Amino acid sequence: MGEYVVKRIDDMDAALFGSFKRARAELGVESFGMQVIDLPPAFDGYPDHDHTHDDQEEVFLALRGSGELEVEGERMPLDADHIARVGPAVKRKVWAGPEGIRLLVLGGVPGRAYTAPEVTQIGGPDPKMPGT
Repeated sequence: MGEYVVKRIDDMDAALFGSFKRARAELGVESFGMQVIDLPPAFDGYPDHDHTHDDQEEVFLALRGSGELEVEGERMPLDADHIARVGPAVKRKVWAGPEGIRLLVLGGVPGRAYTAPEVTQIGGPDPKMPGT
C-alpha cells in the first residue's frame, strides 16, 4: 500500500453479518489493532470478555449513536462525549443504545510489537463468540 489510504467504512471487508469491519487490514495498519463495530439498536449480544490471552488493552470511541461500556459489572456511557480505555485483565462488554452504536475499537500490547490476529485479516474467519 502507499503512504495513505482512504476507505468508506461501509465498503470494508466485514465479518459477523457485516458488524465487524476489518478497518486495520483495509487501511494497512500494522502497529496496532483497529476495528469498526456496528451494533444495532438495543443489541445485548456483544461478548463479555477480557484480553488476558493476548495482553491487549483496548480503547473504545463511539463514532455515532450511543451505548454503554460495562466494566467489571459497572456501566459507563459510550457516546460522542466519552472515550474509554480498558486494560487486558478487565472484563468488558458493550451495550448498544436505542439508536445503535458504531464503535472504533483500538488495541495494542504495551511494550510489545503488535501481531494482528487472523480474524482481523481481510477474508479472515468470523471472530468467535462465547458459546460457539
